Amino acid sequence: MQFELDNRAPVYVQVIQYFKQQIASGEIKMGEEIPSRRELARLLKINPNTVQRAYREMEEAGLIYTDGNLPSKVTMDKEIIQRTKNELLTNAVNEFIRSVQPIQIPLPELLELIKEKYVENDISKEGDKSD
Repeated sequence: MQFELDNRAPVYVQVIQYFKQQIASGEIKMGEEIPSRRELARLLKINPNTVQRAYREMEEAGLIYTDGNLPSKVTMDKEIIQRTKNELLTNAVNEFIRSVQPIQIPLPELLELIKEKYVENDISKEGDKSD
């Protein structure tokens, strides 16, 4: 588990964001067990109450579920996974738009640059897989 905390957002929010990204990308599969609250707190060297809060919020959102004393697992609900992907994408696009608007690049030029960089990045990722 590669996870680095920063000082920009509350730790529990960062934990939630990490799991959302991992689930949306398929790194953590539907129905897969996630670390226990204590285990995650130990791995990240954070307070167990912080992990408890993150897990509780993810459970309330339907992203994970816990049956009794069994380990927590990722939802099997494809709609929740899709909503999570859409939320992450929308947030990323909004942040990107806010950062480039002051430059005032015409939309067609911006879209072309995005296409080029997206393809370029996709190709470089494929090269990483074959190493």
